[in-house]
Amino acid sequence: MIIVTTNTVPGKEIKDLKGLVKGNCVQSKHIGKDILAGLRTIVGGEINEYTEMMKEARQKAIGRMVEEAKERGANAIVAMRLETSAIMQNTCEIIAYGTAVHVD
Repeated sequence: MIIVTTNTVPGKEIKDLKGLVKGNCVQSKHIGKDILAGLRTIVGGEINEYTEMMKEARQKAIGRMVEEAKERGANAIVAMRLETSAIMQNTCEIIAYGTAVHVD
């Protein structure tokens, strides 16, 4: 599956639009990791526990978007975007979305 943030795929021609595809993941903090992250905010530096959590959530959201595109017969996704939002305390949602297309 080709995934690009541009509206076209360089060197390819869009033959068919398959429509909007999306995938999301709502992720919550793990209490153990939350304690470590809290300690890290005192000392400063990157909070690796949250970086990993967000990386996993992005991968899941993109994977779900790709599955929806495959179900529609697409072989590429153009104009792909990622958004995040807080759902409730200690949770976040990552949404991946784009336009599924068939390219030659």
